[in-house]
Amino acid sequence: MEKKSHGWTIEISLPGTSTADLMGKQSVRATFKLTSKAIDAISIVSTHLGIKQKSLFDQLMDDTASLSMIAHEIHSNKNQFADRIQKTYVLSRKTLSCLDAVSKKFNAPRDVLVEYSIQRLLPIIIREKEKHQKRKEILGDLTDYLQNSYALLQKAREILGEDDPVFDRIRSAVTACENSHAFVDFFVKKGEVIEEF
Repeated sequence: MEKKSHGWTIEISLPGTSTADLMGKQSVRATFKLTSKAIDAISIVSTHLGIKQKSLFDQLMDDTASLSMIAHEIHSNKNQFADRIQKTYVLSRKTLSCLDAVSKKFNAPRDVLVEYSIQRLLPIIIREKEKHQKRKEILGDLTDYLQNSYALLQKAREILGEDDPVFDRIRSAVTACENSHAFVDFFVKKGEVIEEF
């Protein structure tokens, strides 16, 4: 395909972007009444996986088919969530429009649609909670390994001296182990929020 340059533009055949597409990406605030469990789930997944809450909402609710399936199921359980907390979130205009459209079409409370959509995160939380426990175990092993590497470094210092190339290489390995330990320790501490769920 031939490309023609006209100043700062080039002519190639690509799908265009509409104003509606751009407006759909715009961030808006929406307030929902949710259970503390749902609020915690959003917060935990966001914090633990490093995903923005807006992205989570877009992923969970920017899908009319899934929302429609949820709406079909909730008619008999509208009052299931008694104790709710009002919480404001940022989400895309498109996601909010999709949520409002399904809510209106199926006469389903928007808050309940959001609540059930958030429940789709539970399998992820369960898997991450199990991984977190395994990471804690690995951190313990890595701590032991680091302590042993300090003993080896001290032995190399005493036997070979600090100017020996083998000692220098062991010191580099210990430094790398310290850096890895610091990262794993930080990651495990960041994940402690999932233990409460």
